Amino acid sequence: MSALTGYRVLELSEHVAGEYCGKLLADFGAEVIKLENPEGGSPTRQLGPFAPRGDDPERSGLFAYLNTNKCSVALDVRRAADGQQLDKLLRSVDVVIDDHAAGWLQAVGLDPAGLETGYPALVLCSITPYGQSPPPERSHAEDITVFHSSGWGYHTPGTDDPQQPPLKGAGRFLPSYEAGLEAAICVASALYEREGSGLGRFIDISQLQVLASRADYVLAQMVAGDMPVGPERTAYNLQGPAGIFPCRDGFAYIWMSAPGHWEALRQLLGDPEWMTSFPENWLERECTPERVAQCRHYLARWLETQDKHEVAAAAQQLGLTLVAVNNASDLVCSEQYRYRGFFHEVEHPVQGSALYPTVPYTLSETPARIVSPAPLLGQHTEAALAAAGGEL
Repeated sequence: MSALTGYRVLELSEHVAGEYCGKLLADFGAEVIKLENPEGGSPTRQLGPFAPRGDDPERSGLFAYLNTNKCSVALDVRRAADGQQLDKLLRSVDVVIDDHAAGWLQAVGLDPAGLETGYPALVLCSITPYGQSPPPERSHAEDITVFHSSGWGYHTPGTDDPQQPPLKGAGRFLPSYEAGLEAAICVASALYEREGSGLGRFIDISQLQVLASRADYVLAQMVAGDMPVGPERTAYNLQGPAGIFPCRDGFAYIWMSAPGHWEALRQLLGDPEWMTSFPENWLERECTPERVAQCRHYLARWLETQDKHEVAAAAQQLGLTLVAVNNASDLVCSEQYRYRGFFHEVEHPVQGSALYPTVPYTLSETPARIVSPAPLLGQHTEAALAAAGGEL
């Protein structure tokens, strides 16, 4: 039995954040009923990558990943008749997940302020870019907007040329995935609390606040007042030889900040002559631009002759933070991922068979499992409404 077996979730979400939250709950055993507009379904069905087979709206690889183990109910909650069906569904579930803009829930008759009287045991989780009371200019935002307003754009990446614009960050939906994970943890916690109190609660997830909570010590120092806050991105550039370097078969990332790292590098390289001119504590106290440039020069020359996985394994044995930069094929072939069963083969009725990543952590007694592919649009409408006491 998985961790959330027995709980029922109604997913109103139409974006990555809410759908990822629902996926995590579903993969851990919750029954997740996904409401979709009968005309085309969730907007994520129109986002790629797309499978080479099948027709819209069933070709989206993104939708297929985000909606494993869920049921699809085609219902337009903005229509009065379907709104009545929504009320019956609400009274049959433990959790509701939503990621529309602030105010949308009230428009469909689910006011967070009225939960105690209308649905006292319901756990309602809303995921928005800036919370329920955003300034007018931020009432609508995309992931890239949230990413840069959170400060992460200053850190992505550091560059030798501060005139170059910051990058967008990892992937297309980093704020949404992080907020979806946060929401799933909060929902699970609220359900645990409800076991004792019998009461639900409203959970307000701000993507901006989630990303800020993930920031590293540079932003933390700014918030604490230990570092001046300004528009210069150089504050995020750690003054050292860390970076991504080409290898014979790809790239590797190296990080050094302490004398122990320097000694480990010395052993890894076989005590080369050029390292004798550096003080032992130069990474901590005498990290000059000239030394950084010289160190990077020799590192680059050496790493371009190495295989990324082999050199990473050798470095880590010595206590040096050096890792291979993995591509998709590296991940599929990873011995660690294979041992953990991180990828599951899933057969989609339209897209066919593919490897799907599971959750990035394991619970030994109540593991996550993918037992069914993402649903076809409206696949479970009749059965789900009948179970909730509704009618077509």
